[in-house]
Amino acid sequence: MCGILAFAGTFDPQVLQAGLRVLNHRGPDDSGSHIDESAGIGLAHTRLAILDPSPIGHQPMLSDDGQVALTYNGEIYNFKQLRQQLVAKGHNFHSHTDTEVLLKLYLDQGEALLPRLNGIFAFALWDQRRCTLLIARDGLGVKPLYYTESAQGFACASEIKALLPLLPPTRELDLTALHRYLALLWCPGNGTPLQSVRKLQPGEAIIIRQGQIERRWTWYRQPTPSTTADTGHANWVASTTAHLRQAVHRQMVADVPVGAFLSGGLDSSAIVTFAREQNPDIRCFTIAMGGGQEAGTADDLPYARRVARHLDVPLDVVTIDAGQMAADLEQMVTQLDEPLADPAPLNVLYISRLAQQQGMKVLLSGAGGDDLFTGYRRHYALLLEKWWRWLPKSLRISLEKTTLRLNQRHAWARRLAKLFNGAGLDGDASIANYFLWAREADLLTLYTPEVRAQLQQTRAIAPLVDFLASTPTKLSRLESMLLLEQRFFLTDHNLTYTDKMSMAAGVEVRVPFLDLDLVEFAARVPSMYKQRGSTGKWVLKKAMEPYLPLDVIYRPKTGFGAPLRRWMRHELRELLGDLLSTTSLKRRGLFDPAAVQRMIIANDTGQIDASYILLSLLCIEIWCRRFIDQQS
Repeated sequence: MCGILAFAGTFDPQVLQAGLRVLNHRGPDDSGSHIDESAGIGLAHTRLAILDPSPIGHQPMLSDDGQVALTYNGEIYNFKQLRQQLVAKGHNFHSHTDTEVLLKLYLDQGEALLPRLNGIFAFALWDQRRCTLLIARDGLGVKPLYYTESAQGFACASEIKALLPLLPPTRELDLTALHRYLALLWCPGNGTPLQSVRKLQPGEAIIIRQGQIERRWTWYRQPTPSTTADTGHANWVASTTAHLRQAVHRQMVADVPVGAFLSGGLDSSAIVTFAREQNPDIRCFTIAMGGGQEAGTADDLPYARRVARHLDVPLDVVTIDAGQMAADLEQMVTQLDEPLADPAPLNVLYISRLAQQQGMKVLLSGAGGDDLFTGYRRHYALLLEKWWRWLPKSLRISLEKTTLRLNQRHAWARRLAKLFNGAGLDGDASIANYFLWAREADLLTLYTPEVRAQLQQTRAIAPLVDFLASTPTKLSRLESMLLLEQRFFLTDHNLTYTDKMSMAAGVEVRVPFLDLDLVEFAARVPSMYKQRGSTGKWVLKKAMEPYLPLDVIYRPKTGFGAPLRRWMRHELRELLGDLLSTTSLKRRGLFDPAAVQRMIIANDTGQIDASYILLSLLCIEIWCRRFIDQQS
């Protein structure tokens, strides 16, 4: 797992060295660059050596004739099979890396190599013979890749920070993207806070010629639920076990130690169960929150210890208090490159640091289980719609208004308000609306009149609604929501922060639930075996009954319990007063100081639950100070 940077155009080659310094945390083992000055091409790479850590795996890696150069970040899990096929066709290999397999596969098949890859990756490949730069990202967007186009040419990198030396001195904000960060806490689609920087989409590839995009295409599309005949729950349970076991075993390949996250939830526990079959002593890592949990959340640590004892695996625990987490918020935003308003990335950072200190370079994660098999509260909320969605629209709107007036200091009141938020909507918009953290009409009042005027026609959920419009109309509402989870929430939120925060500690995170064979299988599982009444992930829970304690499998669903609502009253109060002060907000010119102050007061008194919206405002200001104000 590594950091990459590439350009095509009239850039100063020295920017590669500046980018490498920024990306060093992603690959502390080695670094290198390749420049084709006559073609205006530069490739750079920082290496975290996982497969064949010898110097032979140095990148950028060149073909034997020196005409093709590759800088690559990721892991190709089927690289051994691909290598065997290439050897049979006469290709010779100098290393045991998947990087060389990727390079030789391109020499053999060109762009047609992409559908043959089962793995996580982002790469840039310069072909001097064709004068083309090929850029590609894995099918589910596990590894990030940002790019920029300008009069100077094209550039891409693993992180926005590495692109800053290549951007024009004046950096314009993308107001539509910022509105989406505020409304959703993350930004769906290709947007970033900078107008000049975009995200390459999952399963997307582009060809660059003479510094300009010549061709763009999608080589992988997530599978839509099929109409496969129901063969009975026993077959689906057995197949779930087989596919997950295969995915975990496939992703254990490494020439360095492999550990695992173990929260005590079903997903991470299932991953460790099958990883232990390959490595009985696999080292696991979890976190303990000092100072108590947020109301409405459960403590994960007792469950993590219970699973570790049951599976007889070592468990390392890092203990963090809320004060330290709140103090690390500014560092978190800088590392994420995007103003994602969620404390959960800090969890990944602290665990990855502990793992790195214990000699681990690779951790397995349970990310993706909820997105394939259900598990979020909104999935159950969809099924509850049968009790009220038949009501006339006027009554549904009344339900929404009534629940918003409840005291939001109570967890039950917040959940009711969340359940009926957008109750008056119909169709695809009503599904996408579940991802919003507040009503857009309320959020628009936070902006200055000038910004509000520019956002009047903007809908935060537009990318989600547009995506659903392109999917089969016969899908159930739950199946449609799962597609949104996989295409947007997983890629643009969970996978983004997992990559950025683990790589900040020089640790690679692998996600067996997102093995392409398992993803394809999950799309065929009938939804009635995913969400069964109030039980989410029903088929996965049944699959794990022979392996894990029932009280772990059927424990209540809980998220990362950072006490954010308490932070807003105590640990983050000083930062809130500084970054969201009248002086600060007026200087930024995005938000109306009086409107923000009214929201803070309403949140304090329990009239509304705006803690995450306030966190989003904080993260946006932190991000602007780091990426807009600090030009150096």
